[in-house]
Amino acid sequence: MNPQAKADSTLEVEGTKLTADTEALEVQEEASPPVVEKLTDYSNSDYYINRELSNLQFNLRVLEQAANEEHPLLERLRYLLIFSSNMDEFFEIRVAGLKQQIDFSREQVGLDGMQPQQVLNEISRITHESVARQYEMLQEQLLPALQEQNIRILRRSEWSEEQVQWVSDYFYSEVMPVISPIGLDPAHPFPRLANKNLNFIVSLEGKDAFGRETGMAIIPAPRSLPRVIRFPPELSGEGICFTLLSAMIHQHAEDLFPGMTIKGCYQFRLTRNSDLILDDEVEDLATALQGELQSRRWGKAVRLEVADNCTPELANFLLKEFGLTQDELYEVNGPVNLARLMDLCNLPNLPELQYQPFTPSFPKGLMPKENLFDAITSNDILLLHPFQSFTPVVDLLRQSAKDPHVLAIKQTLYRTGAQSEIVDALVDAARNGKEVIVVIELRARFDEEENLTLARRLQEAGAIVVYGVVGYKTHAKLMMVVRREDGKIVRYAHLGTGNYHAGNARLYTDYSLLTRDKDLTNDVSKIFQQLTGMGKAVRVKKLLHAPFTLKKGLLDHIQQEIQHVEAGGKGHIIVKCNSLTEAKVIKELYKASQAGVKIDLIIRGICCLRPGVPGLSDNIRVRSIVGRFLEHSRTFYFANNGEPRVYASSADWMVRNLDHRIETCYPIEHPKLAQRVKKELDAYLQDNCMSWQLQSDGSYRQNQPRANQPRRDAQMQLLIKLT
Repeated sequence: MNPQAKADSTLEVEGTKLTADTEALEVQEEASPPVVEKLTDYSNSDYYINRELSNLQFNLRVLEQAANEEHPLLERLRYLLIFSSNMDEFFEIRVAGLKQQIDFSREQVGLDGMQPQQVLNEISRITHESVARQYEMLQEQLLPALQEQNIRILRRSEWSEEQVQWVSDYFYSEVMPVISPIGLDPAHPFPRLANKNLNFIVSLEGKDAFGRETGMAIIPAPRSLPRVIRFPPELSGEGICFTLLSAMIHQHAEDLFPGMTIKGCYQFRLTRNSDLILDDEVEDLATALQGELQSRRWGKAVRLEVADNCTPELANFLLKEFGLTQDELYEVNGPVNLARLMDLCNLPNLPELQYQPFTPSFPKGLMPKENLFDAITSNDILLLHPFQSFTPVVDLLRQSAKDPHVLAIKQTLYRTGAQSEIVDALVDAARNGKEVIVVIELRARFDEEENLTLARRLQEAGAIVVYGVVGYKTHAKLMMVVRREDGKIVRYAHLGTGNYHAGNARLYTDYSLLTRDKDLTNDVSKIFQQLTGMGKAVRVKKLLHAPFTLKKGLLDHIQQEIQHVEAGGKGHIIVKCNSLTEAKVIKELYKASQAGVKIDLIIRGICCLRPGVPGLSDNIRVRSIVGRFLEHSRTFYFANNGEPRVYASSADWMVRNLDHRIETCYPIEHPKLAQRVKKELDAYLQDNCMSWQLQSDGSYRQNQPRANQPRRDAQMQLLIKLT
């Protein structure tokens, strides 16, 4: 990151600053802090950070990557666009939820004590600043830098005569046949516009063929049309040239209203509430969900984005039409649908502008296409994706589908992708006569429709498909293969921290454990029985599982660390997960800190705990890693007085995961594997390049190497070590 970018990379958050520091950040020393009075009122709202504002701060850390010149240029653009996508979901779900609380007079005050309207006001302030910064980055940093690389998104004023003619031909052949302008008059009321779709509001002058003088019209851009169009090579000179669909529509807007004069044409986009609410009493979850999906595009408006040259009169007209206020209006200097530019990040043959590709490795002794049953029988196999290949997980299913000794396969699916090798293998297994039972979570947000399609495909192949437990999302990542060997039944299992999604396994960090441990596979079998059948909570031996024993188990482990310290020993807890919001867990961590337990939290996103508060959380450090890969693995380390306990889990430390989802947490028992996980956690704790430190005031500061200190990028270290 250049000095100017660093100096500019500041945003006000909760009255504090999110800063990419130019100076080295001193990592908290391990020496005992001075003795201070212990704080005991754990209900004090000052001890907690607001959930939504913490979520927003994670998105701001993603945005800051777009200014970081250590990333290749197209990857910086990708971060900028990911920020847009993240903010879309933030408004569709989180902001919509807050507004809904107010509308229905069901305000909920969190641990931090902020009322929903207070949170919305703060979100509005921060997001207006951050969106302005985002478009400033785009227009003043990224687009000029791309132009230096001969990659240009041309404005209409920059088109050559040949390009103008090509655009005209393209518009009349590809756009005009599918576009439907809508004049506004008593017979044509304001149209119902879909969530996040590109639209134009047009100011008109004159009368149409019927003598109507409407004054205004709406042009919805068809969702089937690409938003970024590439000029042919012969019209691009030495580089690569694009234009935007919005520019084409602007250029030919008058052609859509023959005989009338266009006084103004401005792009806008509406964001709606997209959360799905299903009654726990529904008789058929799949049918009920299908009905809800149809309404997702038409939820209540929560945000309006318009081009910054839109007249105040038209902007206010739109606000009134959608029932929004000025605080919910975002005027942007560029395309209103930035996330649709993502194809630019994947341009081929530009290696210097993208991350260097890599090939995920296989663990020592495990070769591709090897008989996985023999390999797993020899030793448990622990994989860390994306550095190590996801192929063994897929191959276990493929081999099981064909193996005559395999009797049954059981699998949970949360997100798996439309073109899934996992599903292909399950279909083959069912067609080959195996007993295939698949627990599909239909309510995986924004993947519901895809999961319904996968469910139908599996059912048609002969698999038994169940939808988990109504009221509890099935978020556990479990696979079990039942095989007959030497006349006995043997179980093999895969337990993961991430989804069965081969694409995500190249982008997300996650652990996979392949095992035939008798107790562990027996526990997995019991979980499947509970998911597909009915009965009392099952008793398991090694697994912790939500909503029954996981939270209690975690609290017990924290309490044991406290007891070790109080008995004169040392205590150390390392937690790596995506979010930390659960009140009882946070309070127990505060107690552990007060007792002298050293606590290191690696929390990618939301963290409601305040570290470094004297007398409360002096011994707690919180950091967030934002790098090339999305940190997604959940791993927990408890020192246990010299006999460490190491776990991996599908669950974050949130209320929804610990109380309202089906989750599993499994031990890493082999000493070498447990030691390996600890070393990999240590690498994240030593990162001084892509890590951000949470301050006691709620702000984040980016860690930088101190003088004469080597650069440590945990993800790159793991990439080098494991591949």
